[in-house]
Amino acid sequence: MIPKDKQFYKFSAYGFLKNLRFFDPFIILFFREMGMSFLQIGTLFSIREIATNILEVPTGVVADAYGRRRSMIFSFLSYIISFLIFYFFPSFWFYALAMVLFAFGEAFRSGTHKAMILEYLRLKGIEDLKVEYYGHTRSASQLGSALSSLIAAALVFYSGSYRVVFLASVVPYVMELFLMFSYPKELDGELRKAKSASWFKVFLRNFADTVKAFVRVMKSWETFKTMLNSAVYNSFHKSVKDYLQPVLKYTVLSLPILMFLKPDQRVAIMVGIVYFFIYLLTSYASRNAHRVVKRVASLPKSINLTFLIGALLLLAAGGFIQFKLQILSVVLFLGLYVVMNLRRPMMVAYISDKISHNVMATGLSVESQIRTLGAAVLAPFVGYLADAMGVGYALMVTGVIMLIISVMLRVR
Repeated sequence: MIPKDKQFYKFSAYGFLKNLRFFDPFIILFFREMGMSFLQIGTLFSIREIATNILEVPTGVVADAYGRRRSMIFSFLSYIISFLIFYFFPSFWFYALAMVLFAFGEAFRSGTHKAMILEYLRLKGIEDLKVEYYGHTRSASQLGSALSSLIAAALVFYSGSYRVVFLASVVPYVMELFLMFSYPKELDGELRKAKSASWFKVFLRNFADTVKAFVRVMKSWETFKTMLNSAVYNSFHKSVKDYLQPVLKYTVLSLPILMFLKPDQRVAIMVGIVYFFIYLLTSYASRNAHRVVKRVASLPKSINLTFLIGALLLLAAGGFIQFKLQILSVVLFLGLYVVMNLRRPMMVAYISDKISHNVMATGLSVESQIRTLGAAVLAPFVGYLADAMGVGYALMVTGVIMLIISVMLRVR
């Protein structure tokens, strides 16, 4: 039984507020409203991923060396500026700048908060509850996504534009800033600072110590393959998940539902409702990931099985789109979201078994770096295929590639 103390609820609040990203259910529809092709959209996603990739390890080292709370504060400030640019400056190159600032936020945040959770479990002596504890906090984040979908739908419905969702996203991220100030100092990790040394010398020493420790860890092929397994799956999911939005739009407009409303209002309502139910299911999936592991009786087997299922779901979703069975495709996309949220608590627990707690933020940031590099390559590739062949064929080709890789990256 996990201890539900004040810090547990703070961790859960963090996930809940972080996922109040009101733009998530409409991001591709927003870019399409701005007149962009799928290739341009993929390019913007690639800019975000490449920038995140460049910043991942340095920001992870800063988190381990100078405090994870400071890293999180810098993260949310970058996010807020990014959202404001998306709202006030609607053009491709300003969006590219906003993506870079968004990448700063991702780089300072990714891996850092997970390391804080794992540090807390270590201090409390309950590391054996990693899957269940992280699954519960991730469940709260998915509930945030569910509520976000309904609020976003209402905002789009009444404003008649997708742009407003970026301005609204500023509010919960300001709340996150205040939440980070309330976290206890011991979650910063083991920092070694000499009073007589300058901040620069301290930084260099911590940087060198962290890198040396991490290099020792990475000499293990099994550890590296574990990170690849997690990162590559996440790359595929990140590159294809938002294609649910144009599929939903086509489905809504082709069905005789809510005909008394304007087309954009019909799309806003149905997209919001569908994403609401998706995130309710993914919240349930995260909360019960530990039960799946117990049922399969092996954490590595669970990881391998979910990778294979995800590839097959993607392949089938693309096939149903080609055969004009969009409703079935939407159901399979729902399955993709569920599998992803079953996998993530498993992978965090599995990776944490391979890496020392002293370099946990750095290790998880490197895993995230591999993921963002993969997404940077895949996003424009999938966008090009969608423009050239259609969304259905693009997803089918991507699913076949994912299926082949799932065999190559099986963990023991």
